Amino acid sequence: MSGMFSRFLKDRSGATAIEYGMIVVCLSLVIIGGISQTGNSVQDMFMNPARALQNTLGH
Repeated sequence: MSGMFSRFLKDRSGATAIEYGMIVVCLSLVIIGGISQTGNSVQDMFMNPARALQNTLGH
């Protein structure tokens, strides 16, 4: 029983899976934040087309 427990403590193969999982979570948060920011910008542009046209023409 103690041999099995010591092998469990020495096994590091699960650490890589956890690290990859953390990377995926961080990337997902960045992507979701970027998409929501872009969505807000597009919504603002369509909600006020006169202001968007003035900004585009530089008036």
